[in-house]
Amino acid sequence: MRLRKLHADRELPQCQRMLNFTDLTSVPSHPLAPFTDRLRLAVAAYLARFKGSSREHTESDLRCYLAWCAEHGLDPLAARRPHLELYIRWMQEIRRFKPSTVSRRFSVAAGFYRTCVLDGVLEHSPAEHVRRPSVPAESPTLGCTHLQFEALLTAARESANPGDFALVAMLGLLGLRIFEATSADIADLGEEHGHRVLRVCGKGTKIVLVPLPPAVGRAIDRATGSRVRGPILLNTRGARMDRHAATRRLHRLAEAAGIQVTRAHPHMLRRLCHNHARRWR
Repeated sequence: MRLRKLHADRELPQCQRMLNFTDLTSVPSHPLAPFTDRLRLAVAAYLARFKGSSREHTESDLRCYLAWCAEHGLDPLAARRPHLELYIRWMQEIRRFKPSTVSRRFSVAAGFYRTCVLDGVLEHSPAEHVRRPSVPAESPTLGCTHLQFEALLTAARESANPGDFALVAMLGLLGLRIFEATSADIADLGEEHGHRVLRVCGKGTKIVLVPLPPAVGRAIDRATGSRVRGPILLNTRGARMDRHAATRRLHRLAEAAGIQVTRAHPHMLRRLCHNHARRWR
């Protein structure tokens, strides 16, 4: 009888099999309403602790957990520690997220439950004693070499899209994060003590003035053209370039430059800039 049950379970998705093989309390079979009033208030209270891009990223990670709960008919406010353990296993074994992504997304879920305890929604957090995945102290992302960066700059300069050169220059020469580069507007360009600067809104809405080297200034002027307002970086449709469009542009530029990398990612250019700055300390 046990053998027949195992064969039948092979036809189910892997995440569903994980629930069947774990002795948990019965999960309701009917689909759960995605947001009850109590859950909606708890989510709003947690997200209200953030602002700007931090709020957007936190909402995206929390949505992943809420979608997982809805898929399995689980009320997030009734979850227990084993459910959170299964959520981590699902991210690791089914979605195959990297350890840093698993740790970040689980930290968001844990923060949500911590806020629920503070607000009196729950008596204790089910994520309190969950085993978290270990994350290496050093980032595994490798920066591209200087020769590869020069080839990428050349391909971007020769590209028909004027925003490509500005994108590569802002990431590789200024060391901006991808969301900092794509959210920059023409109105953020200015002058301070005789130097051209770019007003950058970083993590936690922290505002910094970044001096623009002449090469980056020329790249930005080429991307903006005669425009006097709007975003600096545009996609092929004339709208603001987002991080996904920027990653696709970098993939195409890497192919055009003949750069052999497993996965061209915007963080590779930021890593190169920081490695170069560290060398001159």
